[in-house]
Amino acid sequence: MIIYQGDPSGWEAPPRGSAVAIGVFDGVHLGHRKVLSALQEGDEGLTKVAMTFGTHPAALLSSTGAPSRLSTLKRRFELFEEVGIERVAVLGFDEQMRTMAPSDFVQRFLVDGLDARCVVVGAGFHFGIDATGTTKTLREIGERLGFKVTVVDIACDDRTEIRSTTIRTAIEEGDVVRAGAMLGRPYELEGIVVPGDERGRDLGVSTAKISFPATLTVPKHGVYAVLVWIDGIEHRGVANLGLHTTHGVSADVLAVHVIGVERDLYGKQLRVGFVDRIRDEIEFTTTDDIATQIQDDIETAKRISGDRAP
Repeated sequence: MIIYQGDPSGWEAPPRGSAVAIGVFDGVHLGHRKVLSALQEGDEGLTKVAMTFGTHPAALLSSTGAPSRLSTLKRRFELFEEVGIERVAVLGFDEQMRTMAPSDFVQRFLVDGLDARCVVVGAGFHFGIDATGTTKTLREIGERLGFKVTVVDIACDDRTEIRSTTIRTAIEEGDVVRAGAMLGRPYELEGIVVPGDERGRDLGVSTAKISFPATLTVPKHGVYAVLVWIDGIEHRGVANLGLHTTHGVSADVLAVHVIGVERDLYGKQLRVGFVDRIRDEIEFTTTDDIATQIQDDIETAKRISGDRAP
């Protein structure tokens, strides 16, 4: 996959022009996929390009800053590729872009940078200085500069609009089933396995402590049935997500038991998909009670995940 970044004057536009979908595309959920799939309806000879943002525009535009993310940029690239996107243009949303006239944005990035022949956006799309550019503006510029504009209605699930904000709320409330339905896959946290306190090993169950980016949306604390990808292979698992305090510093800690995997995972990159929430965290008085509950959680996770993985 070709990734465009920086000054678009240095981009090499596709030889036969491009069909471009524009959006933040955080999480590449089903609403985003509806926009991206519209690229398939144009000239088959056009290269399919997703134009996204490395920095969320809200980091500059909102007084509360950028929201937590539903995926890393790297994972976004992988999800783009899964739906047939061939190239990605990553824009940095800064003060210069915020104050750019809509016509200048189109000329610089879409026409000069990508030789766009078709542009797809979602309903409610705004761009340019103070968000004065609308889908109507884009269509008017397209008619003048020679590209077609397609505006896609917002996708709905049970009459609820599928939006990143709605998905974040569901995740934070622990409703990962609802979030997964809108994403089209389980919500994921991905990170490196780091040394833990090995408490699980002492109880006869090995766990992997995963350090994930602080920018990602954190599910409500508790125990979850999960799917875990190790070296591209899917496994079932059970995860505990909670707040741990070390040397006076509190942080979210994700500990995962990968069912049927006993090998050392330190340093491995693991992707954890949250399938369903099993229970809240519980305070136990004895290690026997903890061990019994862990085994119950493992069996529950197996039933929830079914035969999707070993």
